[in-house]
Amino acid sequence: MSDKTIGVVGAGTMGQGIAQVVAASGFTVRLYDVAEEQLSRAEANIDKGLSKLVAKEKISEADRNAALARLSTTTTLDTLSDCAVIIEAAPEQPELKEQLFRDLSRLSSEAILASNTSSLSLTRLAAVCERPERVVGMHFFNPVPVLKLVEVIRAEQTSNETVERIEQLAIALGKTAVPVGDAPGFAVNRLLVPMINEAAFIVQEGTATPEAVDDAMKLGAAHPMGPLALADLIGLDVCLAIMEVLQEGFGDPKYRPCPLLKRMVAAGYLGRKSGRGFYHYD
Repeated sequence: MSDKTIGVVGAGTMGQGIAQVVAASGFTVRLYDVAEEQLSRAEANIDKGLSKLVAKEKISEADRNAALARLSTTTTLDTLSDCAVIIEAAPEQPELKEQLFRDLSRLSSEAILASNTSSLSLTRLAAVCERPERVVGMHFFNPVPVLKLVEVIRAEQTSNETVERIEQLAIALGKTAVPVGDAPGFAVNRLLVPMINEAAFIVQEGTATPEAVDDAMKLGAAHPMGPLALADLIGLDVCLAIMEVLQEGFGDPKYRPCPLLKRMVAAGYLGRKSGRGFYHYD
């Protein structure tokens, strides 16, 4: 097992971003997904992301080529058996993540299993693993190559050594690690997503348009991006899933998902990734 080999499970938007940052930071990356087509898209997007950094003179062409050489893809989970850390970035589906963690925990008795979950219980994920003390949350933010924060979430079972190693890894990736306890939504999403939900209520009630809400928050609260434009970037389905986790976890009606948000997700209006959310995208 090499401390310089990191596995990433899931080649969606977050998995791609994590794999790019890990490879660019000098680590060998094995990116896993069940679909070859998704892995091909991920490789192309990572290449594109690194090429943009070259164009901005943030890295050299040689750095880009070296990072790409450190990246490999696989549809076989066993390929990750010698990874020191495996970062899970699968969709926010509890049953899917639990099964993945069961499978991953059988691969190695020494690997740290880190989840990029944005709201689900790390304690619950750790409970299905053979070495629960090696399970931890490592919550990156989108776009991963740009945003510096990583929430490091300690499950009830997580050891101090595991937390320390993940904090050190975050620093090695050029991120700032912020320790957070295992509670629904953790810190950022417990604050952020209810604000997005309330913005959706304002639109639903006809109090203001999405454009007006976003302009107000940018100009009045110095937010770099309005809450509804941000919701489109995150994905409305992700925002809805987080609100449902908050509502179930706290049992408080203040976390009731906005009916407009639920209708938009049911219609397939998920934001940027679907071409339509609170705004339209080409």
